Amino acid sequence: MPLPGIGELKQIMQQARQRFDLPEREYQESPRLLEAALGLSTSEAQLAFARAITEKGRLTEAEIPLIVGEKEQVIRKSGHLEYFHPKARLDDIGGLDRLKAWLQRRNQAFSEEAREFGLEAPRGVLLLGLPGTGKSLAAKAVANAWQLPLLRLDMGRIYGGIVGQSEENMRRALHMAETLSPCILWVDEIEKALSGMKSSGSTDGGTTARVLGSFLTWLQEKQKPVFVVATANHIEHLPPELLRKGRVDEIFFVDLPVEADRVEILKIHLRARGRRDEDFSEEELRKLARQAQCFTGAELEEVVKEALFRAFDDGRQLRQTDLADAIAETTPLSQTMHELIRDTRDWARGVQLQPAAQLLKNCRLTRRVQKLRGCGRKGKTHS
Repeated sequence: MPLPGIGELKQIMQQARQRFDLPEREYQESPRLLEAALGLSTSEAQLAFARAITEKGRLTEAEIPLIVGEKEQVIRKSGHLEYFHPKARLDDIGGLDRLKAWLQRRNQAFSEEAREFGLEAPRGVLLLGLPGTGKSLAAKAVANAWQLPLLRLDMGRIYGGIVGQSEENMRRALHMAETLSPCILWVDEIEKALSGMKSSGSTDGGTTARVLGSFLTWLQEKQKPVFVVATANHIEHLPPELLRKGRVDEIFFVDLPVEADRVEILKIHLRARGRRDEDFSEEELRKLARQAQCFTGAELEEVVKEALFRAFDDGRQLRQTDLADAIAETTPLSQTMHELIRDTRDWARGVQLQPAAQLLKNCRLTRRVQKLRGCGRKGKTHS
């Protein structure tokens, strides 16, 4: 039997009101409250509404966290999805202006007015880039901005030891996400879960390929408003089927922050730790940002933490020199992964790199063809 929909949950809510003789002023049939109960069975919804009335004495939108808490227990029992309570906002992300603008334009895309206007629910987005550049933070921030449940698909829990268990676990997880829709499904570092694709058929009996096939088919054919946010660090490990248009709406390459973005990131982490904007001048922050060239957002956060430890250990307030010393003692990830950054940037620009030997061979062939053509114009023939 399918789980109850909005109409059935409304009836269960009305029955709970009659059972406890709830006054009209303490009762509110809110669409948000009913959507918060999606994914609960009939008995679970009855218990959730009854608990809200007995503990709070009312059944309104203020009880949404309590209903969500009951739903979180159900999701935890499934074992394949993890429910997140994100606190991050889009303003907490330094830079990524195009991504934030794209997400803000789709803020009301799941509403009834959007469907009446003729808009389809957004399908999803794929974020590519170095670790620590804010991809996972963006997934949490969009869930908070859109006020939608954030479900994390743990691909490590999908794979099982019994034949056919992995495919069934994937189908159950995707069905649970559709049941809780509208929601956001977060698949973090998806390329690591699909790392066995190239050897699937000879090492795992094709399990990885079948799991990926189920996921890709669902991405293409899904009708429920489930917005997928997938993140990846290595573009070369992703199967080309995932990058095809139609699986997701857009693919964003998250590069290293530029100087203006680094200044904004430093301000965000300083504010988050009780420091005011007046504590450091704009010129001081720009000087620190220039010193922290090629630093990721996560590395800048660690710089602020280390500087605070230095100041606290000396028993004084934070200074610019503390931040500068922390930057000088930090080796950014970009120094050890410069080849990956170069190749990923070239891929984002649409440039297909060739190995040096192949380039040299092509140059030799070109020169030889040019020589043959030059000789041919003089009336000579060549075999």
